[in-house]
Amino acid sequence: TEKSFSSFESKVTVQDSTKKFDARIYMNHILDHKGFRFFQASFDPDEKGTVLSVNHDFWGTTITYIGYFLLFFCLMAIMFVKKSRFADLKRKLETVKKKKAKLLSILILLLSFNGFAQNHGNHNGGLPTQKQIDSILNKYKVSEKHAAQFGRLVIQDDGGRMKPINTFSSELLRKVSHSDTYKGMNSDQAFISMTQFPTVWFETPLIYIKSGNDSIRKILGIKSDAKYATFRSCFDDRGNYKLSPYLDEAYKTANPNQFEKDFVETDKKVNLLNAALSGKILRIFPIPNDSNNKWVSFLEAGHPTGTALDTIKNALPVYLDALMKATQNNNYTMANTYLVGMENYQKKFGKAVRPSDEKINYEILYNKYDVFQKLPYWYLTIAALMMLFTIIQIFKERKWLSVTVNGLHVVVGLLFALHTVGLIARWYISGHAPWSNAYEAIVYVAWSTMFFGLAFDRKSKLTVASCAFVTAMILTAAYANWIDPEIANLQPVLNSYWLMIHVAVIVASYGPFALGAILGFVSLVLIFFTNKKNKAKMELNIKEITYINEMALTIGLIMLTIGNFLGGQWANESWGRYWGWDPKETWALISIMVYAFVIHARFVPSLRNKWLFNLMSMYAFVSILFTYYGVNFHLVGLHSYASGEAKSLSWIWYTLGSMSLIGALAYPSYRKHYKKK
Repeated sequence: TEKSFSSFESKVTVQDSTKKFDARIYMNHILDHKGFRFFQASFDPDEKGTVLSVNHDFWGTTITYIGYFLLFFCLMAIMFVKKSRFADLKRKLETVKKKKAKLLSILILLLSFNGFAQNHGNHNGGLPTQKQIDSILNKYKVSEKHAAQFGRLVIQDDGGRMKPINTFSSELLRKVSHSDTYKGMNSDQAFISMTQFPTVWFETPLIYIKSGNDSIRKILGIKSDAKYATFRSCFDDRGNYKLSPYLDEAYKTANPNQFEKDFVETDKKVNLLNAALSGKILRIFPIPNDSNNKWVSFLEAGHPTGTALDTIKNALPVYLDALMKATQNNNYTMANTYLVGMENYQKKFGKAVRPSDEKINYEILYNKYDVFQKLPYWYLTIAALMMLFTIIQIFKERKWLSVTVNGLHVVVGLLFALHTVGLIARWYISGHAPWSNAYEAIVYVAWSTMFFGLAFDRKSKLTVASCAFVTAMILTAAYANWIDPEIANLQPVLNSYWLMIHVAVIVASYGPFALGAILGFVSLVLIFFTNKKNKAKMELNIKEITYINEMALTIGLIMLTIGNFLGGQWANESWGRYWGWDPKETWALISIMVYAFVIHARFVPSLRNKWLFNLMSMYAFVSILFTYYGVNFHLVGLHSYASGEAKSLSWIWYTLGSMSLIGALAYPSYRKHYKKK
């Protein structure tokens, strides 16, 4: 057995009266033989024995799955049966639209009459200065064209993923210096320079130090106002790592404070830069005929292997020498020759794992445009403008306002199309569905939120604007400091077609719930600003938004319920059990119960009002936040992405408190204008 709780496997021999054969049993890969199903459950501590789970329940499984199918069918039917609550909400929504259109026509008529009436009436301890460093780097700066060719070489990272050098160089600069370039050099040019002159880059201030943490600056011996630290400043004269004593404590504690988190973050930057400067990351040479398809760097290819590797490994230092000459005479012919030779070697001996040229091209384009980092700003800008003009339009009808809002609506649609293209590109590059880790799941939830916002009602501008705003907020969370956007290999526990089915459905359900929460907020804001003069228009808008809100929560609840039961099927297919009270499973069930209560609260007379429904739709979303964020970063389980990285639960109380304050501010207006006496 291979000892890893997500990837251990057993190699067994099956022998019965008719045949004998070997089989492998591991996560998502069971042995099915004559009605018996063998699942990998555990292993002995000495790794000399394995523990299998055995299941023999054909009829029980079949009947259960039929029951699941009937449940799924009936839940889906809710959205299509003519006499369901969902159909009733659609009819009410149409009625509200007609009333709004009628009211709008009256206002336009009044405005036209009004318009008609108006028209007619150097102390550095011997170390090189920054000026000297920049002079060396500029003198030997490689052309962008050649750097782009170098960036196409494929490397094998620590996780075994095959990716172009451009991907690593982009991640390197973004993570270490919080920038895409360094003094006129793009990431590929900077990485080539690091490979050529690592000792020069030792003295280059590149490691971004978070503002406000003077402790790290003091330990590293840099100025209190310095924004960047050098690699050399992280070590003393004897080569001891200055951060080491503090990191021991930071990594040991289960509840690190901000001071310790900053040390860990800086340590990750130092380690990443070390991988670049040491040449360790440059695993560009596949070992011919290696059963594990292992690639090595120049440093690792020291011992003779009796293969073509012994010759090609020497191409790297020769190439770097030719490159230095090329930067002086601007003749890259020889350097290009060596580069093409290394690329051809990769294609010949690493073809089993090397990505296709087309996939490399797409990944480099994905790195270049980095749409998910730009989308939050674009969504937020358009959402703010659209929300502003839509609210103004509620009070004042003007043709230019209508044209502006419609134009912004189109822009939101284009941003959503770009969002979709980005997800498709990530899917193609990674080779698996783009919702397999924390970063991808957040980006997918944002996509789902915007999808339902656009799909529910093309004419409800407040809905679209609200969705664009919450989409921007969700995407912003994707770049929190505890989330790594790097594309990685799929974890063994997720290496199943069920990722496409279960995870896609259950994570997509978060979108309608997020939409419901933001629509609940908008409804309470409209209630707050209601007065005698605008009550008629406000009431129609509040009704429209509330109906859309309930429809969104209904669809979200249907998807969450179906996704949860699909998860039970996946668990049965992978581990031989439907339910294990894993934190994620438990909180998904809690969320189902919470939203079921919110949707059915209308049957209780004292709870049947729009103010309370919209407030509850906001409260309920906290259960979704904890199901995703809380489970993934606070609790430990099979579904946790980064257990223990976030420990403070204060965000829950701040969120609930803020929602309660919003509800309290809106209630007096609701009681005055909407509550039946």
